[in-house]
Amino acid sequence: MDNMPHIVIYIMGVAGSGKTTIGKKLSAKTGYPFFDADDFHPQKNINKMKAGQPLTDEDRIPWLDNIHQFVSTHLRSGNVIMACSALKAIYRQRLSTGIEDQCRWVFLNGNYDTIRKRMQARKDHYMPAELLQSQFDALEIPGQVIEADIENDPEKIAAEILSKIS
Repeated sequence: MDNMPHIVIYIMGVAGSGKTTIGKKLSAKTGYPFFDADDFHPQKNINKMKAGQPLTDEDRIPWLDNIHQFVSTHLRSGNVIMACSALKAIYRQRLSTGIEDQCRWVFLNGNYDTIRKRMQARKDHYMPAELLQSQFDALEIPGQVIEADIENDPEKIAAEILSKIS
């Protein structure tokens, strides 16, 4: 098993879909370190989102490149779990360039109303609920990924994901 290539589990979906919650549960079950793509945003992007302005593709390129570089480096020594919205196919392509065979994509799928309620209940997050519609507008539903319904219990979601990755 030691000579198996390491994997990255990318947990994707719109803001408020539960990426961090599910990522932490998967990390606890697997021992793989968990990281949140939000921590890789340049300050300029954070300021823009705090001001209620959606990010453009141009804004996201340095952020995606930061994540890709981090994940690629980490994969040399171990597995990794990364929560990242990865809303568009071009973003997912950028995140997986050169490591395609090591990527496992999980899409947390949920409806607008459920996610908006979650976002309104969150405290201390720079992504305002007002930007949720822009996330749904940008979302390109991926094919050939593990899809999880966010209405399910987080423990059940994590167990389901692991059963499909193994």
